[in-house]
This record gives sequence, structure tokens and C-alpha cells, in this order.
Amino acid sequence: MQNITILGATGSIGVSTLDVIARHPDKYRVHALTAHRQVEALAAQCERFRPDVAVVGTEEGADALRGLLREKGLDTQVACGEKALCDAASGPGCDTVMAAIVGAAGLPPTLAAARAGKKVLLANKEALVMSGQLFMDAVAESNAVLLPIDSEHNAIFQCLPQGYGRDPAEHGIARILLTASGGPFLNRDVATLAEVTPEEAVAHPKWVMGRKISVDSATMMNKGLEVIEAHWLFGAPAEQIEVVIHPQSIIHSMVSYVDGSVLAQLGNPDMRTPIAHALAYPERIASGVAQISLTKMGQLAFFEPNFDRFPCLKLAYQALSAGGTAPTILNAANEVAVDAFLCGKIGFRMIDQLIDKVLNRLPSGAAGSIEAVLEQDRRARDAAAVLIS
Repeated sequence: MQNITILGATGSIGVSTLDVIARHPDKYRVHALTAHRQVEALAAQCERFRPDVAVVGTEEGADALRGLLREKGLDTQVACGEKALCDAASGPGCDTVMAAIVGAAGLPPTLAAARAGKKVLLANKEALVMSGQLFMDAVAESNAVLLPIDSEHNAIFQCLPQGYGRDPAEHGIARILLTASGGPFLNRDVATLAEVTPEEAVAHPKWVMGRKISVDSATMMNKGLEVIEAHWLFGAPAEQIEVVIHPQSIIHSMVSYVDGSVLAQLGNPDMRTPIAHALAYPERIASGVAQISLTKMGQLAFFEPNFDRFPCLKLAYQALSAGGTAPTILNAANEVAVDAFLCGKIGFRMIDQLIDKVLNRLPSGAAGSIEAVLEQDRRARDAAAVLIS
């Protein structure tokens, strides 16, 4: 029986995780559920899964949640704030942590789980983007188990040889191929992208995701962040990580070997597949996802990404090559820019322009401590806010 903490329980990954858990009550028990502000949704989840702990973002939200849980006759302990998140992720009550808080806010509790030696199911790519070496060092020092949840990185993990040790050359790996759907604007006239509305940007053609992640998919910044994440997860340099646009989203990623073999992981576009894989690893469990029909699949297409259409992807490669805190700056500026776009403060094509300006304004320092990383994150956000205003 695995006792599980879900960081970001009311988001799409959290909801999918609970769906898989509900199918296997003999294997998994919910220890803690967290949400930032969706108090009513969290209360409904608490009623069904009866966690020991529930964490929200503010004291006001905690008071509201306590009232809702009292009405339901539940004795779930309620807490709020970053420390409570870290305690839920690192305390003795849980074995496994689903790290699904979007953005930089997910770094402290995810790092706390790694330092505590938990089994970490990583859906928060920003943890590695912001603090790659620090995070991987914490995993190694505590003997934590780190399993990727992003469909692309989970697919790569499944295509790697057993016992892979983050050394591509040792295992005959030539390239890691990250697939990308291309988002909603793959075939749209580049000249019209400045006119894109938030509603258009969040309408992903294949995946059901939160608004921020959906915009990242439209700009392909999500793929840029995944390139950086792949570097830290699998030890591959930037030149060995290639992005391939695959609109059907059936092949989730591939690994190319020096003998000419290419191994791919296929499946319907449903996050419950990588979630189930990581929850049960090294075994397999039913996820609720329908089997793909190869005969009905039709054509599978592949394209090289165009940096004129997707400049955010190019910026991510540049940040990875620069090293230090450049990826932290990239991520922070992107979060501020996407929020400004969703609020109608800037246009769609101003997202990449803003990120580029912030990267050029702030020098990349050493990412030697979590304090240094968070300070650079703050400076990048401040610089982006000034540019927006």
C-alpha cells in the first residue's frame, strides 16, 4: 500500500492521478491533497478519498475548507502555506509524492520530497528547469526515486535500457527525440499570430490542460522547458536532444541508438498512462485509457519545428546552453509573460519578446543554492513586470 501526497490535486494531473488511484484501492491510499485556491473542489476530493491532510494557499482558504469539511463530518487536518506544502511532501505519512503544482511554486515542496528520499513522480518540470543540478544532487544524496510524469519524458524513460545511469554514451544512445503536437497554431499564418486571443491559445487540439500550460504549448515554451528537463533527467547535452513536431500525439517520444534502432512509446493522448506507469513502476496497472488501434490510426506525420513560428523554443535552447541561472530567468519571465497575456495586458507575440529582453537584461549567475535560484527567480519576475508596465 503506497501512501500518496498529491501536490496540485485539483489540476488536470491531480484529477487524473486520483482517477487512477480510485481504480486500485488495494494498492494506493491518499495521505495528503493540496490546492492553491480551489477550496470547494478540494473539499469534494477530501470527501471521496479521506486524506489525513489537506493544504491550501491562504489562511482564508484554510478557514473555508475547515468549514466545508466540518459539514461533511471529516476530520482531515487542514493547513496552509509553503511550509505546510513541504511538510505534506516530506513527512513520514507519505511514501510517494505526485509533484503537479504548476510553475515555480512547485519547487520548494518538490525539492523537500526529494531531500526526504520519497518516490517523486515529477509532473512539475519547473523544478528541474530552475534548479537542475541542485535537484538531481538531492535525489542522489537521499536515494529518492525520481520518475517522470510528462508524457514525453515518461516515454523516453520507457525506451531507455534498464539500469540507465544518465550517461547516453555508455548505453549507445545517439539522440533523444522529444515529440510535440505543435499546439493550436501549427498551420496558422505566422503574420496573424499577433492577433491570437487567450481563448484561442488555450484551445489545445489534443490535450486537456490548464490555461498556463496550454499557452506554453501554443508558444512551444513547454517543449523548450522539456528540453531542459530532459537534459537533467537523462544526462544528455542540448545537441543530443531534438524536438520533432508530431501533430497526432500518438508517439510520445523516442530514443535513437547508435546502431540505427529507434525505440518509441505509443499510446492515446491521456495523462493517466504515464501516471499509472510511474505509480506502479516497475510493474504495470490498468489506467482506464483505451488501447490504441494501429489499423485505425491513419498517417503519422513528423516535422522540424520552425523557430520563426516558435521563438520560445529557440530561447530555451539558448538558456540551456548558457547554463547557470539562465533557465531560471527563462522560466520566471515566461510565467509573468503568460499571465500578462491571459489577463489581456500584452499580445501573444509579445510573450517571446518579453522573455528575450529579460534574458538579455539579467546576467546568468551560479545556481549554487536554492536561495540563489529563488533570488534570481524574483529578479526576473520584477524585470518582466517593469517591462510590462
